[in-house]
Amino acid sequence: MGEIRRHGKEAAKKRDCNRWKPRGCAESREKSNLRSTRYIWKTIILGQVLSMFICGTAVTSQYLAEKYQVNTPMLQSFINYSLLLLVYTTMLAFRTGSGSLWQILKQKWWKYIFLGLADVEANYVMVKAYQYTTLTSVQLLDCFGIPVLMALSWFILRARYRLIHFLAVAICLLGVGTMVGADILSGREDGEGSDVVIGDVLVLLGASLYAISNVCEEYIVKNLSRVEFLGMVGLFGTIISGLQLAIVEHRELMRIQWNWKVALLFTAFALCMFGLYSFMPVVIKVTSATSVNLGILTSDLYSLFFGLFLFLYKFSALYIVSFVVIIVGFIMYCSTPTRTAEPTALPQPSSTGLDNAALKLEESDSETPAVTVQFTRGETVVVSTD
Repeated sequence: MGEIRRHGKEAAKKRDCNRWKPRGCAESREKSNLRSTRYIWKTIILGQVLSMFICGTAVTSQYLAEKYQVNTPMLQSFINYSLLLLVYTTMLAFRTGSGSLWQILKQKWWKYIFLGLADVEANYVMVKAYQYTTLTSVQLLDCFGIPVLMALSWFILRARYRLIHFLAVAICLLGVGTMVGADILSGREDGEGSDVVIGDVLVLLGASLYAISNVCEEYIVKNLSRVEFLGMVGLFGTIISGLQLAIVEHRELMRIQWNWKVALLFTAFALCMFGLYSFMPVVIKVTSATSVNLGILTSDLYSLFFGLFLFLYKFSALYIVSFVVIIVGFIMYCSTPTRTAEPTALPQPSSTGLDNAALKLEESDSETPAVTVQFTRGETVVVSTD
């Protein structure tokens, strides 16, 4: 009798396994695929929002330069850092405990001076490069920041890439090459520049500084807080850019013929740059610095589309091709998550606002664990964390 009961229990195990496991696995795969698709679309949309902010800064800067002969990149940066100081550094000033402004300055002031210097000079030398080299060289050499960023992420953030990630980056860079070719065919090439070598070196330097800033940003927003990053960049960025503004651009400031249109363009630039700085940490928290830099490669194309009406650029079908190629490479990169060699997360302080929004975006796209089936004393137990 006991033998019959034992065989009956084993048969029940097999029936329950056949009934539960395929269904659970299928449902898990469907949910995983759905969340993966949602994550890719969300990443694309967030990346294009950043591209639109960058487009806004580029168009307003170019309009100031061409229509009103205003070339003041440091003044424009100073306004942005001042806004960050006013909003985020003030938020830090009202905090208490280990996340307060005083505690951060006391423990990490020299690190944020380095970060602020890298960020300020990246913005400055990249704009300065246009005075020496061509638009084509800037567009091509600016991509140098992506392999630098990946290398820094490998050593600092312990990111581990797969073959598909390198292929995706190569496809994105192919899209940039297509865009440059379209620029040449449509006549947007600016000539040889006054000193191509100096300009090219400035672009490479600016791309490397951007990579350093982005890696630091990813580490801070994922392990500390978004407000701390923006508050410290705002504080030291305002100090550094203010000093540099007084030294290198005081003559340009005296030449500005102020009117309501110039003021409106400065305001539009400041709002776009402030939106870019405020929103980028949210996107980096959900994705990564490398993913963000691949996504914003389309910003030049948005600037072109505005330039068709504002600056009378010539249109080429290659621009559409380059946009599609960049998006395809971007999707390939996002389709496979990178791995981390070892955990580097630190205890996170409580945060509010967009910090929590980014955390919810990140958690909603986490991988759904598969349904597993366990057997205990002849009874079927379905274990799922959904």
